[in-house]
Amino acid sequence: MPRIHVCSLARLDRMIAQTGADHVLSLMSDHVARPERIAPERHLYISVSDIVAPQEGTILPADTHIRQAIDFARSWDRARSMIVHCYAGVSRSTASAFIAACALRPDFDEWELARTIRARSPTATPNARFVALADAMLGRDGRMIAAIESIGRGVDCHEGEPFHLDLSAEGP
Repeated sequence: MPRIHVCSLARLDRMIAQTGADHVLSLMSDHVARPERIAPERHLYISVSDIVAPQEGTILPADTHIRQAIDFARSWDRARSMIVHCYAGVSRSTASAFIAACALRPDFDEWELARTIRARSPTATPNARFVALADAMLGRDGRMIAAIESIGRGVDCHEGEPFHLDLSAEGP
């Protein structure tokens, strides 16, 4: 069953071992090395900061970052799981998993996906800028934005609660 797993950088190697994932999307402001078990063409590192407005010395999420993430998700063959991670596994990674699910399964309801994320991870706080950029790119007419706003901010933490989204016919 194709799944997108979300975790922090600290849990990445463990998550790869536990899930057998063969694709990894890394969203970090600092460079992260490709995990040993992942082939070079199955790892995408996007250098981006976890911000929603410009700040000096940071990398504001832009259309190019979101397009790269969507294209990478669409290139995934779904034979094995994919892992999406950022430093804490709270904001950039949860937004990117939501975006990937919306891009890969346009038939999925944005609200149901958002509720699933909240139910599986009380710490998830998807980056609003990532979601807004993707909503426009995917032609979701504000539904992705509204769905994520509806679940509110997650519980404060240093490291997010890992979770997964199923892309099977049964839903997330």
